[in-house]
Amino acid sequence: MILLQIHFDFDKNMSGNRLAENGKPLAESLNLEEGFISKIWIENQETGVAGGIHLFDNAENARSFAEKQRERLSSIGAANINIQYFEVNQSLSMINKGI
Repeated sequence: MILLQIHFDFDKNMSGNRLAENGKPLAESLNLEEGFISKIWIENQETGVAGGIHLFDNAENARSFAEKQRERLSSIGAANINIQYFEVNQSLSMINKGI
């Protein structure tokens, strides 16, 4: 299992309820991505940073999604896009209800 972390600088006015309304089609489409397990949407309205914590079944599917997402984010004006990949320690995560 791979955790994909993406965060980026974004217009502060596009967060909160506005993001929830405008982001709904993207949120629904994520469920169709190959190997997608889940996403936690994150944002910091004070700093204008937004993004997500995604779980994928393997690195190949996570990387494929990340490249598509980088293009989407760039096309809507996101800057400083940061993408990181992590292996999930499933045994320990299960103890803490992480998965």
